[in-house]
Amino acid sequence: MLSNHRRAFWYAVVLLGSMILVFVAIGRHTGGDPTATTFPFVGRWDLAVFHATDDIRFGPLTILARALNVIGSGVVTIPLRIGVAIWLTSRRRWRALATWLVTWAAAEIVLSLSKGYFARARPPDPLVGTNGHSFPSGHAVAAAATAVALVIVLLPPGPKRRRWELAAAGFAFVMACSRVYLHAHWLSDVVAGVLLGSGIALGSAAVVTEVRDLAMRRMERRRGPAVESRPDATPP
Repeated sequence: MLSNHRRAFWYAVVLLGSMILVFVAIGRHTGGDPTATTFPFVGRWDLAVFHATDDIRFGPLTILARALNVIGSGVVTIPLRIGVAIWLTSRRRWRALATWLVTWAAAEIVLSLSKGYFARARPPDPLVGTNGHSFPSGHAVAAAATAVALVIVLLPPGPKRRRWELAAAGFAFVMACSRVYLHAHWLSDVVAGVLLGSGIALGSAAVVTEVRDLAMRRMERRRGPAVESRPDATPP
């Protein structure tokens, strides 16, 4: 599933560490102004990008962004997650299944806790229906976590998977941009969401693989003495 799970673990650490920096930069503010951030320049960037999207409003682009709004919603992602879990179970790919389920659960838990803690208001005048708090972006988390995890659990390491890894990163980027374009999220919302989703997907795969390896080594150590103690065991 992973050619080097420890390297993937450190990639996840970098991604999630960057996400924590964004969390700190946003901070928790009770004044009601969503552009009030711990690092003021972040709020200024959010507001500048918010206004800039009005200057690039374009019919076909709006249609694409609205389509991505549906694709990234639970109407699509939940059946997809269930379907992949059933398929992995039918194939008895337990490590991939564990990675898939841990990614799903961890992403949803961290997302819900973060939204509740920061309680950031959404941008005004969204082009699609929204609910709940703004930070981080649920669509960005789901897109990044699902796309990255799909590549990890469905494709073997190699040149072909590298192409799909780039495609997964591109999909997460486009989804993130669409949320800002639709005035559904601030720029920092989607940056944090992509970092969170991709970091959790990579981290889950790395941790599951490490746990599997530790369990296998422990089983081998237990079998070793048993074989040596047999009277007919062949000496080394």
